[in-house]
Amino acid sequence: MRSLLKVVSVLVAVAGFSGGVSPLWAQTPYTKLRPLPSFSVTSQNLKNGEAFSLAQISAGLGGKDQSPQLSWSGFPANTKSFTVTVYDMDAPTGSGFWHWAVFNIPATIHSLPAGAGSPDGKLLPPGAIQLPNDARLSQYIGPAPPQGTGTHHYFITVTALDTPSLPLPKTATPAYLGFMVWQHAIARGYLVGTASP
Repeated sequence: MRSLLKVVSVLVAVAGFSGGVSPLWAQTPYTKLRPLPSFSVTSQNLKNGEAFSLAQISAGLGGKDQSPQLSWSGFPANTKSFTVTVYDMDAPTGSGFWHWAVFNIPATIHSLPAGAGSPDGKLLPPGAIQLPNDARLSQYIGPAPPQGTGTHHYFITVTALDTPSLPLPKTATPAYLGFMVWQHAIARGYLVGTASP
């Protein structure tokens, strides 16, 4: 029986690496959500799939907790507002880790400068609301992957919504924001930054 289980485990592992079974790291936070049209998200501070620069890393690791510059284009013409989030799907929590969450960004805004996620939020557009992240700080906090957890993938996501605002309190969690976004999302774009212990 043990040898049979071992064979099955090996076959599953092989299938995972050959495309038969998707390994967790090959998925995105949006794999189980309804498909949405995509649009372009770029950054002057980060190339998609590459490591964050030191300025974007956690201050606890010598960085500056500076949110990256972001630009987006190609979203639907009927977009009424945007949200921006940064999510680490590889955090050893069972639920990932939200590093940044901003909503009610006007549809006329198509970029954010580096450092827009500062605690005072002075570089955010009028009307935009910055929620407490999973450290319960209303700001961007940079990657700080724990030792022994390998490379982490951080999804920097801009979502286009069909409503100009969401009825959320300033103390809401990013997960609650995600639930509200799911109800109003019409398109989504993201880029991925990485960090290793």
